[in-house]
Amino acid sequence: MKKIVIMGATSGIGLALARRLLAQGMRIGIAGRNEEKLRGLQSEFPGQVVYSRIDVTEESAPTHLHDLISRLGGMDVYVHVSGIGYSNPAVDRSRELATVNTNVGGFTRMIDTAFTYFRDRCEGRGHIVAVTSVAGTNGLAELASYSASKKYQQTYLRALDQLARMQKLCIRFSDIRPGWIRTPLLRDDADYPMLMTADSAAAAMERAISRQKRVSVIDWRWNIVVGLWRLVPNWLWVRLPVKVGI
Repeated sequence: MKKIVIMGATSGIGLALARRLLAQGMRIGIAGRNEEKLRGLQSEFPGQVVYSRIDVTEESAPTHLHDLISRLGGMDVYVHVSGIGYSNPAVDRSRELATVNTNVGGFTRMIDTAFTYFRDRCEGRGHIVAVTSVAGTNGLAELASYSASKKYQQTYLRALDQLARMQKLCIRFSDIRPGWIRTPLLRDDADYPMLMTADSAAAAMERAISRQKRVSVIDWRWNIVVGLWRLVPNWLWVRLPVKVGI
């Protein structure tokens, strides 16, 4: 049975995916900033959960991840779900920089740690999965740092995939791109198009992981929308009044 580590398993898709895997009897490693929730999941599934409190923005995060992997007995699949985002039409600098710190700095820190772990300790074998977003397709006005950070993540995964092939490593990459999902990131009083539940998104994510699908847009409706977005020229895109409520 594969050993899976989920970074960002205390809420949203990460928590829903963890619950799905644990319900199947799997033993997994989970991490996040909310230790109370991590401990609660361990109590709910005794003997199946190894956890560690990890803040991806801290320099010590890679050390804590290696410790978690050791206590799990190894790692075959690393799943990165950790991330933040804000609707920020006022361009509040603290929110923009917090998003970049987590979604770019923290993302790079942990993806690099997983990559070097698989390269150095698993004979170049492993599977790196990251939840990015359809927002990475084009810049969204009120989500400037969020959409830019997701584009960064998608490009970074593509570059590491190329590097792995150049170095003849058997590291696989999966880029999971959901649309709006009912998670704590979204406002309860706002309407979102094609909104999905965390459970349905986690089910689609699990299928993409098992098939080692390189890029997976969740769900099929967003796949169509993303395809149309790519056809919009820049001069027109910047004139579209795209509104979001995240």
